[in-house]
Amino acid sequence: MAATSSLASAFAGTSDFAFAGHGQLLKHRLNRKGEIACVNPRAANAKAQPEDAQFQSEPPFNLSSSKAASLAALEQLKTSSADRYTKERSSLLAIGLSVHTAPVEMREKLAIPEAEWPRAIEELCALNHIEEAAVLSTCNRMEIYVVALSWHRGIREVTEWMSKASGIPLGDLRQHLFMLRDHDASQHLFQVSSGLDSLVLGEGQILAQVKQVHKVGQGVVGFGRNIGGLFKHAITAGKRVRSETSIAAGAVSVSSAAVELAVMKLPKDGIFSARMLVIGAGKMGKLVIKHLIAKGSKRIVVVNRSEERVSLLQEELTGAELIYQPLTEMLSNAAEADVVFTSTASETPLFLKEHVENLPPVASNVGGIRLFIDISVPRNVGPCVSEVNLARVYNVDDLKEVVEANKEVRQKKALEAQMIIDEELRQFDAWRDSLETVPTIKKLRAYAERIRMAELEKCLSKLGDDVSKKNRKLVDDLSRGIVNKLLHGPMQHLRCDGSDSRTLSETLENMHALERMFNLETEISVLEQKIRAKVEQTQK
Repeated sequence: MAATSSLASAFAGTSDFAFAGHGQLLKHRLNRKGEIACVNPRAANAKAQPEDAQFQSEPPFNLSSSKAASLAALEQLKTSSADRYTKERSSLLAIGLSVHTAPVEMREKLAIPEAEWPRAIEELCALNHIEEAAVLSTCNRMEIYVVALSWHRGIREVTEWMSKASGIPLGDLRQHLFMLRDHDASQHLFQVSSGLDSLVLGEGQILAQVKQVHKVGQGVVGFGRNIGGLFKHAITAGKRVRSETSIAAGAVSVSSAAVELAVMKLPKDGIFSARMLVIGAGKMGKLVIKHLIAKGSKRIVVVNRSEERVSLLQEELTGAELIYQPLTEMLSNAAEADVVFTSTASETPLFLKEHVENLPPVASNVGGIRLFIDISVPRNVGPCVSEVNLARVYNVDDLKEVVEANKEVRQKKALEAQMIIDEELRQFDAWRDSLETVPTIKKLRAYAERIRMAELEKCLSKLGDDVSKKNRKLVDDLSRGIVNKLLHGPMQHLRCDGSDSRTLSETLENMHALERMFNLETEISVLEQKIRAKVEQTQK
């Protein structure tokens, strides 16, 4: 966890951060020296240490002052060759929260609908130190992946953006965020894509969601080569885990867990007689209906915006009667339902206390309690509904009770999956590292071409104006051929397909050696251009 340790150094003196990995939450406190010390989660309410107050007294990062900050960073580049910019390449960062680190109340405030992902990417890439970005927002997580010119400045800008976009104070948000860098960041996404970080270990829906991020990102400028490559490799890892291991065998999804929860809360055999209402006929709603049918439900009322989707479901899912009802009839249908499942993209609650308290009671043979099982984020059922005596509300965070039942068996299978992930990670890390040689290849060719052209001009000027066009071309071809043959060896040693870590290591050593030998311009000029472009962007 070297990257995690380096993150710690940037946040020495801050309040608690949550670092999540392998589907488990590890809480740490960062001390003044930047060391990570484990904190007992049960002691999370302990008083803040003096260093917390020191961090909180620091003036908040102001997006309006980013122009001045960028100019200062640019000046640093010019004046200090030992500046951190010259020591680090652009970093890959994963910043976010999930069902393991934050309650649904917080996740729903940060949730970004798919239609707004491109806008979010554009806003993130407009920040001074962010080059590329992607957003992964589901009911169980909201994660942002970025390539940052400076990782510590990038983290600060992204967390400020998250706070501003969600309305959550930075101090509150910070306690639930995990922040991962480079290898740890890519490993996290690979585990997410493979279902190892899901609430339901091995569930398959997250892979489709990762694929959708990659698909949406194809048309967005800020979804660049590094982020695109990351998601592409993560999808490959997710596919391999599911095809080469049995981790998904018998695994429950969020939708099936919701149905299992209903079975647990209803009286014995109550699932057969309970009146079921499903609100929303999208992907999650379809899975709920499918699992209800598998459990024995014979009649399900489906409330949806359009009847067409429900009709298609009726043709596809045999074994039960699906009855379509429009959204305008939602409350009247809820009055006749014993169990209400909600799964819509509504950003405001569909049910509040005043909607539920006057509904007729549920029959005693199904428990006498109306169940609201809400698997939407943002939530479709307001928490105030829990105040109604004859109603119980369950959300995605309450599904853990179901998940624990078969988690232990699949945990062993996760070890097999991790071996595949490690293999794919080596491929991705090698691919990303090999990109470092591209600028050196270009600079070496440009360096050789400048010398060739200068010497060619000298030669032709000495030969005089009597040299024919044909001979001039022969001399030009001769000089070009000599240069190409001389460069062939060095160029071969700067190219690596990423399949051999030893070869990759040698390639990077060769790159640094050639830069020293030929005094090629350092990456400082590239970074200076990037930051100057960011400054100019803010001036428009």
